[in-house]
Amino acid sequence: MGQEIARTVFSAADFARFGRRLREETGRLRAYAEAGGFRDARFVAGFELEGWLLDHAGAPYPINEPYLAALADPMVVPELARCNIEINGTPQVLRPGALAAMEAELAATWQRAQAVAHDMEAQLGIIGIPPTLREGDLTLATMSALNRYVVLNEQVIRQRAGQPLRIHIEGEEALDLGRADVMLEAATTSFQLHLQVPEGLSARYYNASLITCGPLLALATNSPLLFGRRLWHETRIPLFEQSVELGGYGGLADPQARRVSFGRGYVRGSLIELFEENLAIFPVLLPMPQTEPPERFPHLRLHNGSIWRWVRPLIGFDASGEAHVRIEQRVLPSGPTLIDMMANAAFYYGLVHSLAQRPEPPECQLDFATARDNFYQAARHGLNAELVWLDGASHPVRRLLGELLPRAAEGLVALGLGDREIERAIGVLEARRASGQTGSVWLVQHWARCCHDSARLMADYLENQRSGTPVHEWAA
Repeated sequence: MGQEIARTVFSAADFARFGRRLREETGRLRAYAEAGGFRDARFVAGFELEGWLLDHAGAPYPINEPYLAALADPMVVPELARCNIEINGTPQVLRPGALAAMEAELAATWQRAQAVAHDMEAQLGIIGIPPTLREGDLTLATMSALNRYVVLNEQVIRQRAGQPLRIHIEGEEALDLGRADVMLEAATTSFQLHLQVPEGLSARYYNASLITCGPLLALATNSPLLFGRRLWHETRIPLFEQSVELGGYGGLADPQARRVSFGRGYVRGSLIELFEENLAIFPVLLPMPQTEPPERFPHLRLHNGSIWRWVRPLIGFDASGEAHVRIEQRVLPSGPTLIDMMANAAFYYGLVHSLAQRPEPPECQLDFATARDNFYQAARHGLNAELVWLDGASHPVRRLLGELLPRAAEGLVALGLGDREIERAIGVLEARRASGQTGSVWLVQHWARCCHDSARLMADYLENQRSGTPVHEWAA
């Protein structure tokens, strides 16, 4: 969940004070890790699902404030735009029944949330980018009423010295436009997966998460359209990167120092390196003094929340106050259905565990630049991509996935998941791979069949979504 701040006006002294506390907490974090402070050795899963409030025509409907008041669920919170919400799940220790419990909780929350939307003459949808989205739906007038969003927008533009943001995406068609605010970031709704890992193994799992991004995203694309144009299979990726295009202390000169990026390289020994990189490279955006004690690293956590690596490190605390490290996998889009998303989650958890537990670290077999290129190839081309894998050869991704899905199943078995939930998830993914029909493929084919009628496309998409049928079974 995003962290709110108490005010919107800050002085140079506020930035300086925040910077001092950030340095202190970063040093404290390193010392805490080296002293063995992270003692939780469990593997724990969680998720955040971003969704859309839509009117009966399937267009974004900016009513999240009264809607969330009516829903009154602390696990459902606002997002950047008033037409967005975020559903959070209860963390689940990875053991038999964990995936089933995650899916059951999400389904129950989703059903309640849909009922409240229905009572307000609205509907909920989960999709990376709605085809009905118009540029005018995402402006400062439709920003959620939270201080952190006001400050985020002001600071991004200030650190760009007032230079407008430029969106330029070339895919099947091209899109080129300028924006004076960050609101197009709200168009990129995602299904974010969390994985708590033992701190001593965090480097292995983080690097494996980066390597997993390419095949994971290729199998799950669901965002091919933006403002009536066919772009990438997962247009969320370039859109998010460009809608908050901001560099480090050197401005935009360093192509690898970006607030939204795949990162600068593999981690060598611990996730702590990434928090040290945050301090060294990225100026503070949200300089709100924190009241939590320094041993909870409040300034470090707030600063980290304004750096959107596609795979992001997190520091968290359990109910007893015990600190842990976890990995946030951010590449997946929302939708198409709950079962599709939970199958994607199973693939991530299983494959990353399988890779991280290999005797030879996979990061020694696949260099970082290749892992990064795999990610962007998958975003551009989906299941039509070719990816370079650990053997150094280039593979059509559908053939590669035929080998990786059994590896993911083995990883889930090793994590202790139940046979039935593993078979269900891997079965959905194998059928999707065999059919070649991801959400993006269905959307593009149906877009042509609907003669580019975005309202009809959205209505048919939502009808299929409500049926609960996985996307590989949807009729084009």
